[in-house]
Formats: sequence, structure tokens, C-alpha cells
Amino acid sequence: MPEILITLGDPAGIGPEVIDAALTSGKLPAGFDFRVIGDRNAGSPGKPTRQSAQAALNALNEAARLLRESSAAAVVTGPVSKEGLQSVGFPFPGQTEFFTHAFGLTQSGMLLTGPNLTVGLATIHIALADVPQSLTRESIVSIGKLTADFLLKKGISSPQIAVCGLNPHAGENGAFGTEEQNVIAPAILALNQSGIAAFTGPHVPDAIFRDAAQGKYHAVLAMYHDQGLIPLKLLDFDEAVNVTLGLPKPRTSPDHGTAFAIAGKGIASPSSMIAAIKLACELI
Repeated sequence: MPEILITLGDPAGIGPEVIDAALTSGKLPAGFDFRVIGDRNAGSPGKPTRQSAQAALNALNEAARLLRESSAAAVVTGPVSKEGLQSVGFPFPGQTEFFTHAFGLTQSGMLLTGPNLTVGLATIHIALADVPQSLTRESIVSIGKLTADFLLKKGISSPQIAVCGLNPHAGENGAFGTEEQNVIAPAILALNQSGIAAFTGPHVPDAIFRDAAQGKYHAVLAMYHDQGLIPLKLLDFDEAVNVTLGLPKPRTSPDHGTAFAIAGKGIASPSSMIAAIKLACELI
């Protein structure tokens, strides 16, 4: 049976309890072997420490090693504290960048998907002030191709993908910025010339997500982290899944954080973890 690794995340967070609830939910597909990695005894619920952060990092390193060196088919990662990880020497902005580096890659992609929206991100964990200069034709083409490939793997034969503008009103012909004309539109042209999917835009960012949620598009490409994740989490928080695109083996994760404030109280929903595990199975 294909083996799916599941990291506990920070053991002081809700990771251990939502993983346990998911594995006993009866909602996961048969025919897979689920292997949980992490030290449950390294933290107390709601009380994060350097020890609990180190346990989360150890689990990530072990999962990456097993993905590279064994027949493990995919990984589902439990929620971690980025602040906690960085306090024990974690040099990456997030788990997406960690797994990109672990596989020796220079590029990957971050996508979140739920029942109503699928959103790919052209830039990820950077300061908002750094987005304009970090946004390139190449970064948009890369996430566009990776998003189209994801949709094809999901069984969508002719993906329709909307591309957001960066500025209000998608720049309004240069009145509010020129990134749409100089960067985003050329990227859309290049994507359409590749023939892998139909890309349209640049669309007005404050309206396009409504159209996508109503089924007019299979996915939206957002230009920066919060542009895409605010509407997605508004609509799909309980069942959204974070996917790292471009890796040789699937990596998924629930879309929520450690939720230290409610850890150990028995009220954390396992819905997103269940969705993350199911999507890993589907991608395999």
C-alpha cells in the first residue's frame, strides 16, 4: 500500500488532536498506510516552547529524509509555528520553502484549494512592500503552469484560470500602476501560448473571486499571499488544503495554524486535516 507520512507539527498545538481525529474519522480512503511522525511528549497543549518547536523541526527533517530515501509516497504536514521554528534555527519562511529546498529545487508553487475556490500564489511569504519588485513574468508563468498541472491531475481536462491584477481596478490602464501592462499581461500571453489551459486577465482583484466561487473559473492566480488567501479562507476555511506544487512527491497541509489557544480543549475541527489527507491520496 502507498505510505503517506503525517507530521505532528508543533505538539503544543492542535496538530496531534486533529490528526488523531482524522485517522479515526472513517472518512479517509482505504488502501493507504498512514505513518505519523513526531514526538507527542515534546510539548504540552497550549504551551509552546523551544522543545516543542524543535520536535516540529525534527519531524519535518525526518519526513523529508523518508520522502527522498524511501518509498513513502506523500507527506501531510501538521501546523507549525513559524516563529517557533525560526527560534531553533529554521532558515525558511515556511514549510513550502523547506520542502522545495529539501528536494534540491529552486522553484515550486503554493496553492490552496477548497470546495469553492482554488488559488495559486505568484509570490508567497514576503513583505507586502517587496511584492511589486518580486513579481515577474517568470513567477506568474511558473505558478500558472503548476496550477494548470494540478487541475489536470484533478481530472479537469480544460482548465479555465483567471489571473488577478496587482493594483486596484487592475491598474486601470496605468492610472494606478503599470504592473498589469508590463508584467502580468505578458505572462498571460506566454501562458496561453503554451496551450496547457485558458488564462484570462488581468482581472480586477476585488471582483474576480466572486466569479470563481460561482464556478466561472477553475482557479485564480493571485499576485500575493493575502490577496488570494483572504477570500479562500473566508469561504473554505474548514476544508481548505495547502498544496506545494512542483515537488516529485505530493505535500499537503491543512490551511490553519497551530491554534495554541484552543489546543487540548477538544474543540478543534479535523475537517481541514481530513481534506489534506484525502487530497494527498487523490494526488498519489
